[in-house]
Amino acid sequence: MPLTPAPVRADVTAQGLRIDRACLADRLAALPARSPVVVMIHGYRFAPGLAGHCPHGHILSMNPPTGDRKATSWPRHLGLTGDNGLAIGLGWEARGSVQGAYRRAAAAGRALAELATLIRQIEPARQIDVIGHSLGARVALQALPHARPGDFRRLILLAAAETRRPARAALDTPAGAWVEIVNVTTRENDLFDFALEWLVSLGTDTALGQGPGRQQANWLDLQIDQPATLNVLERLGHALPPPPARICHWSPYMRPGIFALYRALMDGTLPLSALRAALPARRDRRWSRLVLPVGAQRFLGPA
Repeated sequence: MPLTPAPVRADVTAQGLRIDRACLADRLAALPARSPVVVMIHGYRFAPGLAGHCPHGHILSMNPPTGDRKATSWPRHLGLTGDNGLAIGLGWEARGSVQGAYRRAAAAGRALAELATLIRQIEPARQIDVIGHSLGARVALQALPHARPGDFRRLILLAAAETRRPARAALDTPAGAWVEIVNVTTRENDLFDFALEWLVSLGTDTALGQGPGRQQANWLDLQIDQPATLNVLERLGHALPPPPARICHWSPYMRPGIFALYRALMDGTLPLSALRAALPARRDRRWSRLVLPVGAQRFLGPA
């Protein structure tokens, strides 16, 4: 049996984007025209090449270490194997203080836009999807001011570590007006959202866990711990177990079955319009998971 190829590795360095362009061109040439190209972006506390913290040997790997509960292989669970799609793992320096990593995410966004330009130069018809967790979602949004309309087809943001004002600025660009965005939220992340608001804006801006705060035709909030939403997803063929925790930052990629949902959104098996039409009109209120009856849920998620 042939080995499953590893994701194409891309890294953000002080000199900008680093990637094996010949390898990228070869992998694109071998990929069927309708198969997705997916850029995967990690969040806080990862750093390329740093032992024990390199994302390319962890969540962005086909074979991450088995001893870490959060080491879920994104490319494998997204089905990005063989002809089914091309996985590109984008690594960037996300260690140190949260504020420092938040600032560096903007530079990583420029490198992501550079990567999209390179892909479109090699194969102009290719559509590019991006999935990013936490500060990786900020990286995805920060690429939009530097991209052209159509460079990115869809961004899937997982517990985005970003606030409304910079997100709106990114949306108010030509590429931002064109791209589709699925903002995956959960009340399990409320404590992390609250901390982010104070760390990066001194409490003057609101985290995207509360949505963009305005009507946005190309934006969809998907609250994956809301019972009504879970009922909708089950009817659409994507049953998810109830959230196991009151507080968890990693639920959007650790929940069993969640990657099948993201894959369906990428390959069109689940049209975004169908999901939008079926979802409840309102999200659950902030902090609602923290006031659940005692014993209704375990307090802490995976550590």
